[in-house]
Amino acid sequence: MKILHIIASADPRTGGPIEALRLGGLEMARLGHAIEVVTLDNPSARYLRDFPLPVHACGHWIRRYGYTPALARWIAANAHGFDAAVIHGLWNHASVGGWSALKVAGLPYVVFAHGMMDPWFRETYPLKHLAKQALWLARQGRVLRDAAAVLFTCEEERRRARGVFRGDGYVERVVAFGTSAPPAQTEDQLAAFHRLLPVLKDRRFLLFLGRIHAKKGCDLLVEAFAKIAASAPDLHLAIAGPDQTGLKSKLIAQAAKAGVADRIHWPGMLVGEAKWGAFRAAEAFVLPSHQENFGIAVAEAMACGTPVLTTDKVNIWREVKASGAGLVAPDSLEGIENLLQSWLALSDDGKNAMRANARSGFERHFRIEAAVRDLVTLLHSISGRGLHEAA
Repeated sequence: MKILHIIASADPRTGGPIEALRLGGLEMARLGHAIEVVTLDNPSARYLRDFPLPVHACGHWIRRYGYTPALARWIAANAHGFDAAVIHGLWNHASVGGWSALKVAGLPYVVFAHGMMDPWFRETYPLKHLAKQALWLARQGRVLRDAAAVLFTCEEERRRARGVFRGDGYVERVVAFGTSAPPAQTEDQLAAFHRLLPVLKDRRFLLFLGRIHAKKGCDLLVEAFAKIAASAPDLHLAIAGPDQTGLKSKLIAQAAKAGVADRIHWPGMLVGEAKWGAFRAAEAFVLPSHQENFGIAVAEAMACGTPVLTTDKVNIWREVKASGAGLVAPDSLEGIENLLQSWLALSDDGKNAMRANARSGFERHFRIEAAVRDLVTLLHSISGRGLHEAA
């Protein structure tokens, strides 16, 4: 098949949606499908040079929404070369402009919501929600209405999205989702991580890896860590990821006020061998999010045999818990403190069992191969090519 992916940005700092597209696209290409990506990025953006799939950057006139007439022109000129399209995300011109152009071209498509219909946003940002509701009635709802299916990556995401916006209905579909298995463990991975954070070599530490953003609960993690620090004086915390909203300086000040600044470390965004080295060196991965559609980093940690400490607002928490791959608590200060205390209270045998369960849970629930097969089968069915051709 020839599959077009439409997304606002290929910038890896934007988080899960582009990482999911990258991993899934590479697996599709490995299976023999032709994959291309169109974005609203500036064509001169440096990160486009390293993107491993053909990418066409249309630029944008309006920074936040991303409007550009070039997107419609590109789709009109090239849609005939594709069998189906995938729109990633909502609330930007890649979604609305992509829908408009695909409809004119007659190219069937599906939409990945990527957690952007979660009620947490409505409760946390009520004024923004009103603006989104207006956009839903004007245009965004039609994007989902006209899609062959709106895709959710787990039952929890689908359930939580229902009724968040009033207006056009849509066809729901839960599809498998996952990530690639990590490369085999090597000393180079640990060395790459320790070059960035030599202070953590031969030290115990917990790892947060993701965007430093209010929805991730980083403030709760810093405060909870401060509360348990005295009971585990040799334990450190690494908070790794891009800071797109200026939150990091506030968190550093919070840690200093709590007296734990020297035990919390900030390596920035980790990629490649350094990322895998961090997962493998950490005692456990901590994701204290208030809202998380899927949490690719959760699956990556499990793939490395690293236990997961997370909240019941991460939509795959049931899979984590059922696998015995980690611990789950509410997304409150008390909940995160209990997570850390519960981890510290585990015996060595209990922690080792959780490590084994993490890897087996990844194999059972989150391998990219199953996710790609599910999506390709769906795209074949809407393209009219027939399921007998599916990989």
